[in-house]
Amino acid sequence: MEFSIDTTYKTRKILDGFLENLSLEQLNTVPPNFRNNIFWNIKHVVVTQQLLVYNLSGLPMALTENEVAGYRKGSQVTGDVDQQAVDLLRKQLFSLLDKTRADYNKGLFSRYKEYTVTTGTTLTDVDEAIEFNNFHEGLHLGYVMAIKRALGY
Repeated sequence: MEFSIDTTYKTRKILDGFLENLSLEQLNTVPPNFRNNIFWNIKHVVVTQQLLVYNLSGLPMALTENEVAGYRKGSQVTGDVDQQAVDLLRKQLFSLLDKTRADYNKGLFSRYKEYTVTTGTTLTDVDEAIEFNNFHEGLHLGYVMAIKRALGY
């Protein structure tokens, strides 16, 4: 499983580069024909990982209810975020992944509630959830790159 978690880490390093190098205006802009902005897509991957790995394992998530509600599947941008939100997200990208690695190595993911994702794949255990999460994060990395390009950045 270390390979899969390392893959997630590498994807998040790329996503973190957008948070580091783009302005608040660029992170908050929703281009025409898109539903969400760059910030939303990056926060969404953090929320989704927590839902797929922790929530479906019956373990507490390390996010607030407001974070989950604002960035889960089906949500969309409701307003601009500030630098404090960006700074928090930059920390969460890696601290929550480090926690997942540690919790996995401790054997905390002993239960899992099966869940069928949008693609029709049914996740039956935490290993499958972590692997599927990489597909999901790659998809949203693509959205982030498309938004950046659509806005001419």
